[in-house]
Amino acid sequence: MTETAAAGPGGPDRDPAERGRTSISDGVVEKIAGLAAREVLGVHALGGGGSRSFGSVRDRVPGGAKPAASRGVKAEVGEVQTALDLDLVVDYGVAIREVARAVRENVVAAVERMTGLEVVEVNIAVTDVKLPDEEDDAYEPGRAPDTRLQ
Repeated sequence: MTETAAAGPGGPDRDPAERGRTSISDGVVEKIAGLAAREVLGVHALGGGGSRSFGSVRDRVPGGAKPAASRGVKAEVGEVQTALDLDLVVDYGVAIREVARAVRENVVAAVERMTGLEVVEVNIAVTDVKLPDEEDDAYEPGRAPDTRLQ
């Protein structure tokens, strides 16, 4: 029995799910990782103090900002793998190594589940500690900044 061209690799017998390519942008992976990192208890924010302050100003300019969900996250995405760098601000009193481990676990699980990419590494830099008596300098979307003089 001979195989016809129609039944070959490009024919109708080919699985429809394998017809074409799917590419995932760095920004998509950054958003997923950022949201997954923020779910971890002890993570106060992502990004360094300066980048969060600058980002809060950029957020107010239409089209001028990296989305808040991905601030503090950098992804390098290949065809089947991705690597991530995260800058974290942690709450005072938490065990930083435990928070970092939990962030890695949550980020890897979320990115791999949602994208199908293999996460080869998640590098974490703790850039600040949020003290209990400090005011939060990050702009919260939907809330006007406090402009009162003290």
